[in-house]
Amino acid sequence: MHLDKCFPKEINAAKENRTPVVIVGGTVEYHGPHCSYGCDTLIAHGLVEKLAERKDIIIAPSISYSPSSWAVGDDTSGTVHVDEVVFEEYVLNIFMSMLSAGLRNIYVVIHHQFEQENLMPMTLSYMKAAKRATMRYLEKTKGQGWWGSESYKDYYDNLGGGDDPFSWIKVIPTMSTEVQNATGYDHAGEFECSILMSLYPDAVKLERLPDIRHWFTESAYNANKEMGDKMVKLSLEYLEKTVI
Repeated sequence: MHLDKCFPKEINAAKENRTPVVIVGGTVEYHGPHCSYGCDTLIAHGLVEKLAERKDIIIAPSISYSPSSWAVGDDTSGTVHVDEVVFEEYVLNIFMSMLSAGLRNIYVVIHHQFEQENLMPMTLSYMKAAKRATMRYLEKTKGQGWWGSESYKDYYDNLGGGDDPFSWIKVIPTMSTEVQNATGYDHAGEFECSILMSLYPDAVKLERLPDIRHWFTESAYNANKEMGDKMVKLSLEYLEKTVI
């Protein structure tokens, strides 16, 4: 089910059943001559679409324009970079709208710059916006001093559970550290091209690799669908256990 195709009846059911609402946190970023600009978005989106075949989730519209950074290519490379401070405010408003609508089980799934689950600028922007939105929503609806009120005396007993407000929005990778260690992880190289090839074959054109040489794309000559299928399988197993 896709959020932009839902009606109030579906949203009310999602609120009642705590159906996961999944947002793909993507980028428009240079990935060499052989790999599409939407690589990070497509990988996360493809996995989330496959996850929807296994369990009941609502797929929200992807967020593609984001803090991609100029780390791989400069501002002439085609990368679209949004300043982290600006982006955080944008995402904050999205989260506030979802919380105000009564949604309490929101996930952001990210593939960009999530090596070994390290916290890089884009991921931190989502995480900070999530906590700020939760705090702002609680103060708006319950007033100042909400945490210290008697109604929250069970706060520590509920940490990490569905009644913990700081678990309403979770930011997770497409591939956990465990999955990355079982396969591999890179930027526009063997592994990223393999998983993209598995999900969206038309988004990879290995014959264009010689057009521009980069150290980080040399291993892409080894990319293959079999490796990509394995990465998809393991990533889906992780996501199925995590998005609940």
